[in-house]
Amino acid sequence: MNVAAVHLPKSIFYGQGSFEKIGEEAAKLGKKALIISDYVMRDLGNLETCHTYLSESGVDSVDFLEVASEPTDQYVYDALTLTKTEQCDVIIALGGGSCIDTAKAVAVLATNGGEISDYMNLKTFLNVKPLPLIAIPTTAGTGSEATDVTVITNTSNDVKMMIKQPAFMPEIAIVDPVLTISSPKNTTSATGVDALTHALEAYISRKAHPFTDHMALSAIKLITENLLSAYHNGSDLEARDKMIYGSMQAGIAFSNASVCLVHGMSRPIGALFHVPHGISNAMLLPAVLEYTKDSCVTRLAEIGRFLYPEVKGLTDEAMANRVVTNILELCQSLHIPNLKTWGVDEAEFESVLGKMAKDALDSGSPANNPKVPTEAEIISLYRQAYVYEHSLKKL
Repeated sequence: MNVAAVHLPKSIFYGQGSFEKIGEEAAKLGKKALIISDYVMRDLGNLETCHTYLSESGVDSVDFLEVASEPTDQYVYDALTLTKTEQCDVIIALGGGSCIDTAKAVAVLATNGGEISDYMNLKTFLNVKPLPLIAIPTTAGTGSEATDVTVITNTSNDVKMMIKQPAFMPEIAIVDPVLTISSPKNTTSATGVDALTHALEAYISRKAHPFTDHMALSAIKLITENLLSAYHNGSDLEARDKMIYGSMQAGIAFSNASVCLVHGMSRPIGALFHVPHGISNAMLLPAVLEYTKDSCVTRLAEIGRFLYPEVKGLTDEAMANRVVTNILELCQSLHIPNLKTWGVDEAEFESVLGKMAKDALDSGSPANNPKVPTEAEIISLYRQAYVYEHSLKKL
């Protein structure tokens, strides 16, 4: 008998104005909160609003605002020190995936101890309940508010660690589309393609099951139909609403079905060249889809028939090609660069291809891909992605 497990936050508050729930919900969990955020949230006034809601509910708070890039173990340890010094008993993440992933690691280490690297690949299984975590995303991208995954860069070896255990699941997710209006165009495009990649990889993953299929298909439709509107008109609240809902669904889908080759290859690029995660996913997605397509034609065709019910009479292969081409054109419309135009030095890139391919395979994600690559094939895909021209490729 095939039994699939589904892990979700205990509560999800979704919709315009749901940010107002933070004080009431935090008061149920603790008396003093560590807010892990950044200076952008402070400058936009969102941090002050959070303080107000917490204060009105009798919750004290202290801020950690040093998450200035993709999360590293150093951010985690610095925030953990503040948590202990201030005797905080609840963690709040207010920001993008970097803030949320940092907060997940802090919540776990505060009660379980050790180094964050101890928990990669289940080397150590978490036995002690973490500090309660409330995750409030301000971008429509990672879906981290609804996943039991954290991605932290180990600064000692430049490995981006993907760590997955139920203890990393936030207790509460507050998903308010109003908070995403401030996202600039480049962040909107990068996080949007990240969310689309989550949904696509969840659907074609070897670990997919009916629950994740439903979430993934809904997310793909919401994202592909609304990303360009949110990109071109950031104040389009309807598009923002559908994007953050799609992002959350994509997070639920991949957290319960796993990601695949794009994410496995993306993490080393982020660790070594500091390319933001969403952008590196977007750089890789079309080339990896082309590589994988022949091994998941039926699944890609199913996506196409869900997205384009009016299109009749196409073979599975023709419909799969349509899906891959439309994704490629979406990336083109969002002005996704390749690694070369981003500014990654070619000689330096070539010098670390072996390490990147090995780190990608070691992460485990490529093994979930319908077509599992060799190390040599991953190196070849990296080289393709380095000079990939979205505007010139057609299937």
